[in-house]
Amino acid sequence: MLDAQIKEQLKEHFKNIKSPVELKVALDSSSKSNELNSLAQDLALLSPNISIEENYDINARRPSLQVSSKQAKTQINFAGVPMGHEFTSLILALLHSGGHDTKLVTDELVIIKEIDKPLNFEVYVSLSCQTCPQVVQALNVLAANNPNITTTMIDGALFQQEVEERNIMAVPSVYLNGELFSQGAIGLTDILKKLDSNSAQKEKDKLNNKPLFDVLVVGGGPAGASAAVYAARKGLNTGVVAERFGGQVADTMSIENFISVKETEGPKLVAQLEQHVKQYDVDVMDSNRVTKIERNEFLDIELENGAKLQAKSIVISTGARWRNVNVPGEEEYKGRGVAYCPHCDGPLFKGKPVAVIGGGNSGIEAAIDLANIVEHVTVLEFASELKADQVLIDKAKSLPNIEIHTNAQTTEIMGDKNKVNGLKYLNRVTTEEHLINVSGIFVQIGLVPNSEWLNSSDINLNKFGEIEIDNKGSTNMAGVFAAGDVTTTPFKQIVIAMGSGATASLGAFEYLIRESGSSAAA
Repeated sequence: MLDAQIKEQLKEHFKNIKSPVELKVALDSSSKSNELNSLAQDLALLSPNISIEENYDINARRPSLQVSSKQAKTQINFAGVPMGHEFTSLILALLHSGGHDTKLVTDELVIIKEIDKPLNFEVYVSLSCQTCPQVVQALNVLAANNPNITTTMIDGALFQQEVEERNIMAVPSVYLNGELFSQGAIGLTDILKKLDSNSAQKEKDKLNNKPLFDVLVVGGGPAGASAAVYAARKGLNTGVVAERFGGQVADTMSIENFISVKETEGPKLVAQLEQHVKQYDVDVMDSNRVTKIERNEFLDIELENGAKLQAKSIVISTGARWRNVNVPGEEEYKGRGVAYCPHCDGPLFKGKPVAVIGGGNSGIEAAIDLANIVEHVTVLEFASELKADQVLIDKAKSLPNIEIHTNAQTTEIMGDKNKVNGLKYLNRVTTEEHLINVSGIFVQIGLVPNSEWLNSSDINLNKFGEIEIDNKGSTNMAGVFAAGDVTTTPFKQIVIAMGSGATASLGAFEYLIRESGSSAAA
């Protein structure tokens, strides 16, 4: 199951397992059960602290694997074969169940330990989803630190009957004690906020007590990470406040144009960015949204939870998000057939017809990927011709289950009140309206800058909502700089965003030297 190189790497990692861990497997006669059993056997041979018990629970999903700590009496479950993006989740579950440090901050650990009622989390994933492991690993950390909490990762593509019974059409979908808890990306901080009614106030108080920052970076994507590293290396008191570290890159499947790296994946790059930022004394304040910036004696920053921060300079790097198609039915059926990540949600539509709205690179790449999973893909492009690279167009046209329509204006997304069942589009040449029956719709029509929160500020935006900057990343507000996809920088690429972040950070450093003297940069 595991190749020799991976086994050698894991053998080193498993030296950190300090207490016995038991792998309990529930199997049937399927090929997936054989895979899971082979995986468990391979893992058990890599550490004397790992043992196996077969067919531990007659009522368990099959195939499934439970990682159990005899000492702490904790349970972490995997329904399906946790490979692909979830392999790391399994390895971390083994390490944490065996006593390896979960690296929680004290406040988080206290909240987790104080939970005294049974919490049973179930998280439905697809193994190709880049966002899912972050959620699975956050929930697993809860279970590894409190025996009252159990978690189960469920491969939605393998347990399709459950997916259909619960009407799950987007991953990750988290259930707590049988009720929907969350859908989409959610980090440990936000999970604890939902579980502990007092945690929000504790977080607010903690943020209000932060010292004055020399540079505060708003946004944690490639531009924000680059800005933070450059500021910290100058010896500046640097903070990063972000809704989610990594931003949109965390949802990017394959990255092949990052110079000097032949190929990587979004989550892997995000982990590397975070590791680099945390090498320096940067205060990362994740799961927080900035709502307001004002220039007073210093720059005053207000967060969505009411907390306030102060900084001498700011770098805004809030990035961009997928653009909505803005037709009737889109909002109603988001997460119920309307999706924006084909890699994440595509496996949930196995053997079903879907549509892709958008004929650029993202749309055609999505169609090609989906064609390997679904019954049929209909691509709808508003313009008279596809905007994707010719190599992608040629590949899409070579696949028998992809159908492409240009001059197609999506007019309505249809459903049965529970999930999507169709889509209407207008032929812009003939004015004829068409209805197609689909189970899923993937919107891939470009990006919109995350700048709405600046609409009432004094910071200049262009007609597209992008922050206007000069060649040093300066905005029109003194001490406020901006970088990356949220700005007027013309090309939205990871490598360009990183360079833009470095430029803005150096611009902020120059501003602090000029305005405050050498003491500002001390």
